[in-house]
Amino acid sequence: MKKVTILDYGSGNLRSAERALARVGADVTVTADPQAVLDADGLVVPGVGAFAACMTGLRAVDGPRLIGRRLAGGRPVLGICVGMQILFDRGVEHGHDAEGCGEWPGVVEQLEAPVLPHMGWNTVETPADTVLFDGLADERFYFVHSYGVREFPLAADGPPTPLAKPRVTWAEHGDRFVAGVENGALSATQFHPEKSGDAGAQLLTNWLRTLA
Repeated sequence: MKKVTILDYGSGNLRSAERALARVGADVTVTADPQAVLDADGLVVPGVGAFAACMTGLRAVDGPRLIGRRLAGGRPVLGICVGMQILFDRGVEHGHDAEGCGEWPGVVEQLEAPVLPHMGWNTVETPADTVLFDGLADERFYFVHSYGVREFPLAADGPPTPLAKPRVTWAEHGDRFVAGVENGALSATQFHPEKSGDAGAQLLTNWLRTLA
């Protein structure tokens, strides 16, 4: 049984994420204890609300450093919703520019869509070599957000590099935006797998299978 820690920094659907992970066979702990965060087979970083507020809470528990330490050692991390957004360089909300964790280049900004927030079920466009979305072609996932990442420079076509490019999953709501990322030990989804029924449960199962 894989040991998963959900990082408790005052923002996120902690209990629904805990129940969803336990349901698919994880041994789940909800805590901000640094040793538990570092020792777990997998770390889940949830998040709801404003980007800047989430970053304030994350810094209060030394979250950026702990996430960085895990990734430096190849230890899996999964970000969910705003927990995905804060992994990027910065977020711009209501004219306020906030610094993120900087694990990926990119800016979180308001989507251009006729109706916001984007709330409800939506399909996603997955890469051919996806692991996280294996067996989930044409499935729908549950989104609740008004902000997203519209451009992901690391995933853009360009000259060959020795580093594998991130696998990026996209979705559309007015704008085309990043719905999921698989980048070595670091994975994330803009939607809520814990609220996405059987499809979300399968995605969490797929993630658990990647844990050493």
